Amino acid sequence: MSTIEVVVGDITSVAAEAIVNAANAQLWMGGGVAGAIKRAAGAQVEAEAMAQGPIQPGAAVVTSAGQLPAPIRWVIHAATMGADLRTSEEYIRAATRSAFAEAARVGAKSLALPALGTGVGGFSIRRVAEIMVAEAHRAGESAPSLERIQFVVRDPSAREEFARAGATPVVSE
Repeated sequence: MSTIEVVVGDITSVAAEAIVNAANAQLWMGGGVAGAIKRAAGAQVEAEAMAQGPIQPGAAVVTSAGQLPAPIRWVIHAATMGADLRTSEEYIRAATRSAFAEAARVGAKSLALPALGTGVGGFSIRRVAEIMVAEAHRAGESAPSLERIQFVVRDPSAREEFARAGATPVVSE
């Protein structure tokens, strides 16, 4: 069974082997989480991702971590929206599942995810927390190699929503 935590922090500097990018189906990296990852990892990560796209909303692809610090080895680009930059509960759920499946495929023992769909997608943090934490609990069956799942959010109120949904709050990473 995986440990499921939530922390306020920067996803580009967490102690995880794989991190998730809240991607669009074209896999270009704009602002928000994608922009932060691109700035920290370098443009090569975006080039690697785009070479594998476009993908269907809900799908995911894996790239190297570029210049991200160890122990990060992989970036999993989970498409939470199509070309129209709109998301849905179905896309968020499928993208979360795909991220867990890709983490298992590469053998990651730890995975950090942002609150998918809450930026450009505009989904409520409360609903996203409920969806993603439920999928994290299911991931124990489909991704047994994952020992630690961590949701990384930018503000304490988001941490509280993930804690309410069943993730263990961590004071600092």
